[in-house]
Amino acid sequence: MKKLVLLLAVFVLVLGVLVACSGNKNNEPANNTSNTGGNTTTTTGGGTSPSSGGDTNTGGEADYRNGFPERVTLEIPVYDRAFEGWNVTDNYYTRWIQKEFGDKYNVEVKFTPIGRSTEVQDYQQLLASHRAPDIIMHYDMPQALNYYASEVMQPLDVNEIAHYAPTYWNNMKDTIERYGVIEGKQMFFFAKRPNVSNWVTIIRKDWVEAVGMKVEDLTSLEKFNEMLVKWRDAGLGTAGGSLQRNVFNYSYAFRNWPVDPETHAIYTDLSVADFTTEATEKWLRNLNYQYNNKLIDQEFYLRDDANKVKAEFVAGRTGTYGEYIASNTDLFEAVKKNNPEAEFAVIPPYAGIPEGGVPQGRADWPFGMIMGINYESSDLERIAVWLYLEWMSQPENLFALQNGFDGMNYNGLDEHGVPIKNEGYDGEAKLSPNNNKDYWCLVIEAPSYGTEEQTIRALKSFWSPPGYEYIVEDMLKYREEVLPYQYPDPLFTVPIESVSKYKADLNNLFQELYLDIVMSPPDQFDAKYEAAKKRFLEAGYQEIIDEKKAAYDAGYILE
Repeated sequence: MKKLVLLLAVFVLVLGVLVACSGNKNNEPANNTSNTGGNTTTTTGGGTSPSSGGDTNTGGEADYRNGFPERVTLEIPVYDRAFEGWNVTDNYYTRWIQKEFGDKYNVEVKFTPIGRSTEVQDYQQLLASHRAPDIIMHYDMPQALNYYASEVMQPLDVNEIAHYAPTYWNNMKDTIERYGVIEGKQMFFFAKRPNVSNWVTIIRKDWVEAVGMKVEDLTSLEKFNEMLVKWRDAGLGTAGGSLQRNVFNYSYAFRNWPVDPETHAIYTDLSVADFTTEATEKWLRNLNYQYNNKLIDQEFYLRDDANKVKAEFVAGRTGTYGEYIASNTDLFEAVKKNNPEAEFAVIPPYAGIPEGGVPQGRADWPFGMIMGINYESSDLERIAVWLYLEWMSQPENLFALQNGFDGMNYNGLDEHGVPIKNEGYDGEAKLSPNNNKDYWCLVIEAPSYGTEEQTIRALKSFWSPPGYEYIVEDMLKYREEVLPYQYPDPLFTVPIESVSKYKADLNNLFQELYLDIVMSPPDQFDAKYEAAKKRFLEAGYQEIIDEKKAAYDAGYILE
């Protein structure tokens, strides 16, 4: 396979970001290094960990594995999900990190809030104003490559990472070296991703049964729509809905199986809708049917973030809702405040699949968070990042961030080494509503406890809200069922420059076109969709198709 030299896009963040590339938050350029040469703070590959002591000099340069002689400020991004009562930049765990890591290494740790639904815009503004954190992060490779193309990240020296973060490096070496090299330069580092997921879509079980059906009856999209008609006629409510934008993985349920590799390579793109495909047409027809028959939230186009979608479910106006579940989610109790008789179940994966289809879906890449170092970060700030990842990679520190503390968050461990949760704990060390994930996601995407079997057993406890353990059991069961039908996005090994050139305009155009089609009378669907496809192709999508086709035919893609 060809070495990854991905550049899916040449993306302009904003004019201010381009201007920012000539500036520096420290008023002088960082002493950037790469694995192909240049000055570096250390030249060894390995060395001792911070906990083992020693100030080994590895090439005439200072060694900071035991800390810095002068205070260094480390700015770490953290997702702000607007959890009620939770301050992402100042809480028990941010103060604990400062005490246990920062004070030990003479580092002032500051947390920069990044809105989960506005992260790209937030980074644009922070970069333009020279206030971006030392880590530039994103979950999806196309956007990470956009940051790279905008020259807001500095090349990395893998020897430096291995020297200052040997535990982290040993965990991620293969992934970093395979996926983190762009145009011959080491640019990205990653968090580990265990093969698990806690995304779940919930349905009001009491509503299903109130119309004479069972959740197990939802074996196809047709059956699901039949149920929604009964909900409407009974005056119960609708299915939930939200505005489709920015992330385009909506069409999997309507694709042909088995997957055609060329079609997948050319049309699958998380950042650009496959608007002209047969799968999209089927998706739009179903939405048009649901909207015109009042089976989905009639103001779905206003639900442009997760909290707005959740509010409709909590209020009892909609009967379906999806989220990343955690043991301390407030979802179920919030619904019960409005309807004490509410019951819940997991929607079977076939409920969204047309008859005869299979539950296709997007598989994750073999890494979690994708990260780069801010081009304005100094050598010492970059080294502080490696020290931070190494500290967090130590099992005892990661365990505390994920589970809290014995005698507070949990009371001892069970026979499998899993914390026995103190379900009534509401003290100062209470975990965030997603179990502090937005802090420890820099090293791993989900908790891991030894073997896969041990991890799954632990995750059931980690994710299961008290009284709703069956939700996680069903979620995991269904995940196993759909795994054979999931596949990752294609990864080209040459620049697909048209994606970056047109994706912003196509995203805006998609919203205009798809809403017009979905909300139109059924007898206007065909004419509107044909005209919309023509506009979409002429707005740049045809160039994207042609460029990807040429790259695919030339073999510039990772299989």
